[in-house]
Amino acid sequence: MNKILLIIKREYLVRVRNKTFILSTILTPLLFAGLITAVTFISIKKVDQEKIAVIDNSGMLEGKIENTKALTFEFPKGVDSTNYIQKGYTALLYTPGGNVQGYKLISKKQFGMVAEGQLEDKINETLENQLLKSKYNVDLKELEAERKKAGSVSIDQTYQEGSEVKKGNSKLAYGIGYGCGFLIYITLLIYGNMVMRGVSEEKTNRIAEVIISSVKPFQLMIGKIIGIGAVGLTQFFIWIILLVGLMTAATAVLSKDTLKQAQESTQQMPGGSMQAASGATGGFDAISETLGQANWVLIIGCFLFYFLFGYLFYASLFAAVGSTVNEDAQDAQSLQLPITMPIIVSIIIMINAITNPSGTLATWASLIPFCSPIVMMARIPFGVPGTVPYWQLILSMVLLVAGFLFTTWLSAKIYRTGILMYGKKAGWKEMWKWAFRSN
Repeated sequence: MNKILLIIKREYLVRVRNKTFILSTILTPLLFAGLITAVTFISIKKVDQEKIAVIDNSGMLEGKIENTKALTFEFPKGVDSTNYIQKGYTALLYTPGGNVQGYKLISKKQFGMVAEGQLEDKINETLENQLLKSKYNVDLKELEAERKKAGSVSIDQTYQEGSEVKKGNSKLAYGIGYGCGFLIYITLLIYGNMVMRGVSEEKTNRIAEVIISSVKPFQLMIGKIIGIGAVGLTQFFIWIILLVGLMTAATAVLSKDTLKQAQESTQQMPGGSMQAASGATGGFDAISETLGQANWVLIIGCFLFYFLFGYLFYASLFAAVGSTVNEDAQDAQSLQLPITMPIIVSIIIMINAITNPSGTLATWASLIPFCSPIVMMARIPFGVPGTVPYWQLILSMVLLVAGFLFTTWLSAKIYRTGILMYGKKAGWKEMWKWAFRSN
């Protein structure tokens, strides 16, 4: 046990003292926050203005259609497709006479999705208002006020969790489930490959021969896996602290007007889903209340469990592959494909799980150890035991621990042979023989 602890300590300290680790740990949250800030700033400040000349054959738009931040409508005389650019317009809009079909837009450049969506929305809104006014003699100001009331409807969702009635938020659960599943996905790939490269480099440099003279191959493998896993946990905790600090600083520094403009910029997107998502939060002041609806004790506890055992499950397999690789990097790529494929399939199933967390595919995948670290973490934010019954959660954890013990036993048998074998190119057939031979 003391030897394993020494190996864990060595693997951990060598990596956390590395300049690359320090820089990536500090810079990653800063780059992430900077990217979000830049995108928000550009979306607020940089709005392309489209000046559109309208030839209104229907008489339904002139004096009735309203301008937006991105679109300005004018109804000049003597403007056509040959001179609209010289007149200072970026586009020319022809409206059909007495028909809702046949609108034609000519422009010097292709419109973006936001501008095109706004143009269609404003035309539809204007035509709808005119038809309602002519047929029912409705006052347009009153109509707009009633439309705003109808558009501000929000659903107060509650669900039964055991004997408690809790407040639900599907968008929050969607975001947490996606974020947790994606973080575990990235972890399995990055740190699994790190284990494989570390084992391969020690074998290639013949360092493994020296170490194995003092410790058993199994002790070396376990120590390396746990040490690198501890590095990953350390990095995650630092990222969480930095991100929380940056969010707190942003809340204190940014004005409410800026935050409101950022929210309005997301509503520029065509379609109702983005607007619904923006309006559902009730503004930036409601973020804390919204986040408080999640069961963070359960989510964080399960995340740490699935992060740890998911990593241990796959890291042992990556270590086994690394022990068989010699100098050729292509050998490692071909051998690790059967290990990385289940991880990639899991992220695909996770997308289905966050949209249908009680579905058959999501349920079964969250029980299988190859997929459960990613898929189950996508389901848990939707509620336990409501969406995820206790028996499914417990069975998933038991199967994952059992899977970890099996892959560790299997990989240890491959590792102890492969780490000392040089010159021979090993494949999965040879690895299978090493794993199940009786000795």
